[in-house]
Amino acid sequence: MRLFHRTSLYPDLVLQEADAFFGALGLGVVTTEARRRVYRGPLGTLSLAVKMEGGHYTFVEAHTDQVGESRLDKNVKKYFVRLHRAADPRHAIEAAY
Repeated sequence: MRLFHRTSLYPDLVLQEADAFFGALGLGVVTTEARRRVYRGPLGTLSLAVKMEGGHYTFVEAHTDQVGESRLDKNVKKYFVRLHRAADPRHAIEAAY
């Protein structure tokens, strides 16, 4: 599954958050490049790419080797929420009914 997120955080901070978040899930870093990481573990394989977009946005693209919405995909979405909170700590997630 392929997921993406745009944030105002710098790419280095995005990758630092990713290393901490996915490391806590038991995913180990397989490949480390300038703005790219590949994580592998019991949940599957995740490829994360980060690039600057439009001058003040950072585009984060995640690609998992899972079919449908797996536990790894749900954790990628939780990671995107973590990035959103890091960019704006005052933001509160609310249910929209």
